[in-house]
Amino acid sequence: MPENSYHDQNSLFLDDAQAGESMSLGRYTAKTFALMFLGLLVTFAVAFFLGNTVQGRILVIRALMAMPYLHLIILVAELAVVIGMSAMLRKLSPAAATVCFFTYAVLTGLTFSLIFIAYDLSTLTLIFGFTALYFGGMAVFGYLTRIDLSRLRPILLGGLIVLIVMNVLMLFIPGLAAMDRVLCTVGVVIFLGFTAYDTQKIKSYYYSLQGDGAMLKKAGVISALELYLDFINLFLYLLRIFGRSRD
Repeated sequence: MPENSYHDQNSLFLDDAQAGESMSLGRYTAKTFALMFLGLLVTFAVAFFLGNTVQGRILVIRALMAMPYLHLIILVAELAVVIGMSAMLRKLSPAAATVCFFTYAVLTGLTFSLIFIAYDLSTLTLIFGFTALYFGGMAVFGYLTRIDLSRLRPILLGGLIVLIVMNVLMLFIPGLAAMDRVLCTVGVVIFLGFTAYDTQKIKSYYYSLQGDGAMLKKAGVISALELYLDFINLFLYLLRIFGRSRD
C-alpha cells in the first residue's frame, strides 16, 4: 500500500494534538467508524485483487502449492496481532496500534481471497450490502439508545463461545452439518448484538479517557478493530446462509 495512504489512515487519530481534550463525542465516534471502514476497504481490496484477477489467482495458487497450510499460518498471525494489540495497548503508541490494525486488515484480505475465488462477485456484493444495512442499523441503535447494553456482554460472550465450540465440532462430526443454518442464524444475532454493544462502548471510552489523549486515540483504534470484527463475522455468517458458490 502506498505510504501516503497509510499517512491518511493514521491521521484519523494522529493529526489532532488535542484529541481527547477538545474533540466532541460525535467527531470521535465518526473517526472511529472511518478507521473501521478504511480497514474493511483494505481487506476487500486485497481479497478482490487476489481472488478476481488473473495475476492474483496465480499468486494464491502458487502460495498454496508452496505452503499447503498457508491459511492456518495467516489465521495464527491474525490471532497474534489481536492478542498483541490487547496485551500491549498501554505500551503501543497510537501510530503502532494503527499499523497493527491495518496489518490485521491485510491478513484478513489474504484469507478472504479464497472466498472471492469461491463465490461470484455479484453474490458477495449483495451480501455485503445486506451486512452494511444490518450493521448500520444496530450501530445507530447502539449509539442512540439509553439502555445499558453492558448487561448483554455475558450473554454475547457465552453465545460466542458456544458458536466457536459448535463450529469446531462440525469439523469432526459430519452429522452436525445439518445445524449449520441454525448456527449461522444465531451467529448473525450475536454479532448484531456485539455491534450495538461495541458502538455504545465508544461512548464509555470517550468519557472515561478524556484526560488521557494518547489512550483515547488507542481506544479508538481498538474500537475500530472490534467493530471491524463484528462486520466481518456478520458478513461471513450471512454469506453461509444466503451465499451460493460458483458452479
